[in-house]
Amino acid sequence: MDPEMAALAGTAGTTLVSLLTTEVWQRARDSIASLWRRSQPDRADAITAELDATRNDLIAARASSDADTPAELGAEWQGRVRRLLAAHPEAADGLRTLLAELAPAAPVAPLVTQHATASGHARVYQAGRDQNFNER
Repeated sequence: MDPEMAALAGTAGTTLVSLLTTEVWQRARDSIASLWRRSQPDRADAITAELDATRNDLIAARASSDADTPAELGAEWQGRVRRLLAAHPEAADGLRTLLAELAPAAPVAPLVTQHATASGHARVYQAGRDQNFNER
């Protein structure tokens, strides 16, 4: 597959998964399903159901503080989009347009992963951004 198409599929998978837990999730779901409907009409309903299942998985992962699931689901959707583009390269323009419309709604906060171990009387202070101390 062309590297540009692979990059497009990667962006689409990540963007889609990040949008499924925002207020624009239905628009994102319907837009992606419409893309499939134009290229593979027989798969459109299944794609809609898979998007709903992905959203439910993301909500459950967020509730249980599971940080791995969103990346795994993004990779799954990247694969689906990559296969769609491999079979229907003409869908790339529609996908680019769709991403341009949806991307401003995508969260822009960077992913922060922190790990710490403390023992004895040690203290660990971690923050993804600002941190204030008022100890005396």
